[in-house]
Amino acid sequence: MNKLFKALDDPTRRKILDILKKSDLSAGEIVQQFSMTAASISHHLTVLKNADLVLAEKRGQQVFYSLNTTVFQDLIEWIYSLKGEEK
Repeated sequence: MNKLFKALDDPTRRKILDILKKSDLSAGEIVQQFSMTAASISHHLTVLKNADLVLAEKRGQQVFYSLNTTVFQDLIEWIYSLKGEEK
């Protein structure tokens, strides 16, 4: 859970997640959405992958990223459990 919250703490990573909710994208397509280096975006994608927030799939020469919605469902269930409610 700590990796999850660390990943969500950064505005760039939250923006990447917001972009990916629309469609799966290659690393290059994600980089084009930002005014930072590919290495910086790669670092952010690695943090998101390590927190299981995104999935990476190699297709030929490119890596495509997608949201891992299972982690978000687990997070929502955990939040509801804090309130003593069941989903």
